[in-house]
Amino acid sequence: MPFRCAVLDDFQNVATTFADWSVPGEKVEVEVVSFTEHFGTEVELVAALADFDCVVTLRERVAFPASLLNRLPRLRLLIASGMRNSVIDYAAANANGVTVCGTESSSTPPVELTWALLLGLARGLVEESTALREGGPWQSTVGADLHGRRLGLLGLGKIGSAVARVGSAFGMEVSAWSQNLTEERAEGVGVRLAASKEELLAESDFVSVHLALSDRTRGLIGPAELALLKPTAYLVNTSRAAIVDQDALLTALREGRIAGAGVDVFDVEPLPADHPMRTAPRLLATPHLGYVSRANYERYFGQAAEGIRAFLAGAPVRVLG
Repeated sequence: MPFRCAVLDDFQNVATTFADWSVPGEKVEVEVVSFTEHFGTEVELVAALADFDCVVTLRERVAFPASLLNRLPRLRLLIASGMRNSVIDYAAANANGVTVCGTESSSTPPVELTWALLLGLARGLVEESTALREGGPWQSTVGADLHGRRLGLLGLGKIGSAVARVGSAFGMEVSAWSQNLTEERAEGVGVRLAASKEELLAESDFVSVHLALSDRTRGLIGPAELALLKPTAYLVNTSRAAIVDQDALLTALREGRIAGAGVDVFDVEPLPADHPMRTAPRLLATPHLGYVSRANYERYFGQAAEGIRAFLAGAPVRVLG
């Protein structure tokens, strides 16, 4: 019987093209099956994954609670992209004899997408390109300048620091804030430490979110915080949807209380066809593309294949949990 591996949410159907999944020299044949559709319920997941020894899951879109792991008796190996995953019940995995491991992940793709969204918003690229292609008006927007404007960063970790350096290259004034950010750390990146979250939001022309989701950051930007933004300000979130109150953001966009928002993360993924985020005004939205790049996919799927080979050989793997 082959060692069967399921790859979840392989929307582009490319997992088998970005890595060599074979196990040379082993007597075990590895069979990789990519699922291009998303399974939204536990019942669907159990039905789809019951006959697999290994599951590769991308990011934190699919949760693996005890109730699911208990119903997958054949599962032996669970591989998540990245080295942090908050939706896996590690105790339940251990109790069921499931090894959980991860892969490396580059911070470069989300940095680049952050700037794609920010620049697209500032210069009205979607509206202007659509109008040009469809025979609409020749020039209908007036772009927002970056040079000399303030970029406010919520979070100054690896991704936030890289975004800050690009902002400085554009000639922007960059400030940052997070609960644990120090003046020394901010100065080391060449940005100003905002005195408070409220000050950063009120003074910034562009605000970009680069915080990890935790109990402290969940709902960090709610109605009161959005009300502090200038009516000409733009908000970009490529981090986690739950950091920004989704209903409050939709209200601010519909009422025109901010100039626009660029969003790559959502409370439900993939977005249902009737989700209000699909039709919100002043919103530039992408389907969680922050991590989706050739280099990252080569890393994710290549190291997932390496993990399978190591697991079958009894060698060490990148254990999570």
